[in-house]
Amino acid sequence: MTIETVTDITSHALYIIIITAAPMLIVSLVVGLIVSIFQTVTSIQEQTLTFVPKLIAIFTAIMLLGHWMLNNIVGYMQQLWGDFSVYIR
Repeated sequence: MTIETVTDITSHALYIIIITAAPMLIVSLVVGLIVSIFQTVTSIQEQTLTFVPKLIAIFTAIMLLGHWMLNNIVGYMQQLWGDFSVYIR
């Protein structure tokens, strides 16, 4: 296995990780921003107020996008295992 192959595998794995994690991170960011704007408008300074809405939003995102995320990861693993004979040379 050459350095280029290892670099390609690593860069593709990092790309899959970023693409798979992005929906939950974006949902968490948007919900946090909305709750923070709500706290600013109403002058409520409770630090734990953002936890429950973020938790519910992330669980909802996982329920809606979990199939797609799992397909991304499984597809990448199938590609890795399918090319295994090329990697051991």
